[in-house]
Amino acid sequence: MPSIDALISGVFKGEKSALGRAITIIESTTHENREKANHILEACLAHKKNSIRIGITGVPGVGKSTFIEAFGSMLTAKGKKVAVLAVDPSSTLSKGSILGDKTRMVELTKDPNAFIRPSPSNASLGGVTRQTRETIMLCEAAGFDTILVETVGVGQSEIAVQAMVDFFLVLKLPGAGDDLQGIKRGIIEMADALVINKADGATKKAAQIAETDFKRALHLYPPKENGWVTQVMSCSALNHEGIGAIWKMIQEYIKKSQDNRTFELKRKKQRENWLSEIIESELKRDFYANKSIREEFKKLSAMVAQNKISSFAAAKKLLQIHHKESS
Repeated sequence: MPSIDALISGVFKGEKSALGRAITIIESTTHENREKANHILEACLAHKKNSIRIGITGVPGVGKSTFIEAFGSMLTAKGKKVAVLAVDPSSTLSKGSILGDKTRMVELTKDPNAFIRPSPSNASLGGVTRQTRETIMLCEAAGFDTILVETVGVGQSEIAVQAMVDFFLVLKLPGAGDDLQGIKRGIIEMADALVINKADGATKKAAQIAETDFKRALHLYPPKENGWVTQVMSCSALNHEGIGAIWKMIQEYIKKSQDNRTFELKRKKQRENWLSEIIESELKRDFYANKSIREEFKKLSAMVAQNKISSFAAAKKLLQIHHKESS
């Protein structure tokens, strides 16, 4: 295993092996590796370059991996360096994760200008690993100028990813029966673009109908703070049709937000939110690392399960121990 300084140097040179090892360190929960991770992150903070961060979500079966491979391959053909951070759902029982994105993106995996990092969500909020923001920093320091963050497409993952990217793209299925119903959901309000995938073969007509319906419904929504109106497009990731138009649309969004200075304003808000999340995460880590709390937690958990004490009262007792030992 190379030294931390050698690892950092390798990241700066764009070496994928060094980048992979560095990400493994920041994903670790051990105290020793957290110290190493902080050293790596501090170095990368000063070295990171400008990039575009794109969040991509959609229900299972919508074709996220196929879309990302087609989209990523199109970008590398244009000379871009693309990093794909794909978060796989972890089992809440076994804590295991499929981590199958590399097998689903065969061509992109072999592309020298692409880096794919599947990471287990470890049951963290929204199915997004706590270290995803840090991984983005490392990828930027390694020279990747386009970061694609794929979510598991369930629960709160979209909210978590939307809070760390510049552009948020939602993939939809044609003729799934929720085209207009889906417009009521909060995720649509977060979307910068809705893209109906699988607009080919027998589902091409259904995709055209869905696109029209979404466009009509989105007229009811006001423009976003930066003046952008959510776009609706169709594509066939399988046939690589409509992919270039989506990239052109994203470029228009980035230019518009940079011109009216909302791009950097959004980044600043995201960094502020990140600070709050780190504080909450560290407080939680310290809380459960306390030996007295761990012992009392077992007792109180059993009492809560037996309905001998309320969850609120149990939590209050634990917090009192924490405050007493922290003062």
